[in-house]
Amino acid sequence: MKQVYLDNQSNTKLDERVFDSMKPFFVEYYGNPQSIYFLGSVSKDVLETARQQVAELINADSKEIIFTSCGTESNNLAIKGIADVLKMKGRHIIVSSIEHLSVLNSGKKLEKEGFEITYLPVDVKGNIIADELKKALRKDTILVSIQYANPEVGTVQDIKKLVSVVRDSNINDFVVFHTDAVSGCGIISIDVKNLGVDALTFSASVMYGPKGAAAVYLKKGIEINQQLDGGVQENSKRSGTENIPAIVGFGKSCEIAKSEIIKNSEIVKKLRDKLIAELPKRIEYIYLNGSQTNRLPGNVNFSVEFVEGEALFLLLDAKGIMAASGSACANKNLRLSHVLTAMNVDEAIGQGSILFTLSKFNTEEEIDYVLEEFPKIVKKLRDMSPLYSYFLQTGKRKVAGPGTDYEHGHDHCPMKEEQ
Repeated sequence: MKQVYLDNQSNTKLDERVFDSMKPFFVEYYGNPQSIYFLGSVSKDVLETARQQVAELINADSKEIIFTSCGTESNNLAIKGIADVLKMKGRHIIVSSIEHLSVLNSGKKLEKEGFEITYLPVDVKGNIIADELKKALRKDTILVSIQYANPEVGTVQDIKKLVSVVRDSNINDFVVFHTDAVSGCGIISIDVKNLGVDALTFSASVMYGPKGAAAVYLKKGIEINQQLDGGVQENSKRSGTENIPAIVGFGKSCEIAKSEIIKNSEIVKKLRDKLIAELPKRIEYIYLNGSQTNRLPGNVNFSVEFVEGEALFLLLDAKGIMAASGSACANKNLRLSHVLTAMNVDEAIGQGSILFTLSKFNTEEEIDYVLEEFPKIVKKLRDMSPLYSYFLQTGKRKVAGPGTDYEHGHDHCPMKEEQ
């Protein structure tokens, strides 16, 4: 059976050049970098080389990089660690309503410790509204955390503008601006000095690097308290023996990304745009989620009316097409994701969301295969759908429940009609 991997937001295939760089540090050079003998010194040297490679990708200084195990740990360290340092100056934190759960749940944990969290709304495309950020700022605001790009709908925020909103407010001189750039770093060009952010998190696993390595960029002068009790690794900011093979791979993936990011982005955009353009021509009542233009190069998220995302996901898998259920409806509660909910996407339509995320390894032949098979799957599911049958017979849509409004979230979404 043909296999097409289109779930690159969750994890990318390892670049063979990255794998080759990692191999010696599994079986030949396995020393602990904290040890002073030869094998330890080798590990220490490659650790610092990787730190420099990682820093260069985002135009940072190597001393501003803290290695962690994954994006989730990086976000936890950034949010909780910065809040812990600044809690005597204030306890108000601002995050967007579409953040990754590692940010949202860190906020919930801090709320239990007496912090107050403001969740910024987004528009129907998933954009943060600058005026809403400005209104949310207070004298006791210590931290603003807004993701660089959303992994589900692909919308890329204007972080530089949002940083300016915070700085120009003159609300206080200690508020820290953090951005979760896991979904974008290594895929699109990011320059921390140009953005003006104080902290940024990113990960190897979405840029053709290994799982098990990620980082926090922390601008010189910004303090953070470690969240793991242990030793002195990472300048006493993150305890635990460093995963040298993964960190070496992270460094190599950053080095490759720095030199190939424009070329790869153009390749992936071409495939993305083909899917975005062709699927609505082949399937009626299908709606793009997120920004049409200002989105991640490999992100394609559609809501397909009169079907459920779980069924789409499973039937695609049966055809060898690996994607993600964009509405997170592969759970028992069949709930709309918090991202689509924040974007005010109608629940009846959002249940049929599917997410394709592309990589430099995907081909046009694979996209053509998706364009051939996906419409067949949608037709099969609609042929079994009583809602679609009702629509064909009456030209009307049944109301899914209280508050249903088919206009929300889409430029071309159909109007709601009562029975």
